[in-house]
Amino acid sequence: MNMHALKRSRRYAAATLLAACCTPAYLMAAETWPQRPVRVVVPFPPGGGADTAARIIIPRLSDSTGQQWVADNRGGAAGNIATGIVASAAPDGHTVLLGFATALTVNPTLYPKLSLDIQRSFAPVIKFASAQYVLVVHPTVKARSIQELIALAKASPGKLNYSSAGIGSPLHLAAEMFKFRAVVDMVNVNYKGGGPAAAALLAGEVDVLFGSVPATLPHVRAGKMRALAATGPKRLPIAPDMPTVAESGFPGFSVTSWYGLLAPAGTPKAIVERMFDLTVRAVASQEVIDALGRLGLEVETSASPAAFAKEIQAETADWAKVIKAANIRAE
Repeated sequence: MNMHALKRSRRYAAATLLAACCTPAYLMAAETWPQRPVRVVVPFPPGGGADTAARIIIPRLSDSTGQQWVADNRGGAAGNIATGIVASAAPDGHTVLLGFATALTVNPTLYPKLSLDIQRSFAPVIKFASAQYVLVVHPTVKARSIQELIALAKASPGKLNYSSAGIGSPLHLAAEMFKFRAVVDMVNVNYKGGGPAAAALLAGEVDVLFGSVPATLPHVRAGKMRALAATGPKRLPIAPDMPTVAESGFPGFSVTSWYGLLAPAGTPKAIVERMFDLTVRAVASQEVIDALGRLGLEVETSASPAAFAKEIQAETADWAKVIKAANIRAE
């Protein structure tokens, strides 16, 4: 081998060694992840909807990765405790947040002194399930459509009241969004949870409720509540004859709750993408679809981690308008 060929050979070997040292560092992040159990921080106590949703998908993710995924319930402060824990965790894919819509899109405005910036503190991975609400009234309310309810509310401002699960809860915010769009005045009556809020409507203590599907449809079918509309962008598959608020005169109206996974900011893109792919496969199982369906949830996955990030950003801006217009303050 002549001198020039020897130099070329050495340069090639050096370049190959450099590639072996550098390129796989990015690729191997996903190939070797996870190297230990993955902690899924759930922002609510055991037994609730978020906890149940987490425990439905966790076994699938454990099976697909060969490492245990473990739920770690850290309730309190409207989800802010859990988000803080994950935001400060090592960005290596071994700590993730079971994200809930309001904790990520409402809290930044509702709690102006929040110690972390949601947009900068997380690497959104995927939205995997969503739920909409049902606008129901007590049978004594003389309204059989959205427009008739609005007419009643405008005829007697402040006379109609609605039950909610507390300031900043999804039930409260759905009603406030409706009030904002319809320009009506209804009075909020707070209860300690969605169950008591639905019970209040059944007892005739309140007139209106934006309730979850499991908490309302059985009573609607029994004639104890009257459903006027669903709050999502499309009709409920289990109640296809029920119109949406959007098609009842409010184009673009959509109030849903969703669950997703988020990693700490700085988590390698390869890990985020692999987690996305694994979750898409996990929720494609009919067993998972049926289990989430029993909670009133529909499997709905983001198109990509980037699309999920944009969705969070857009919803945060939308809720900021409603919260400021209604002068909603955290208790």
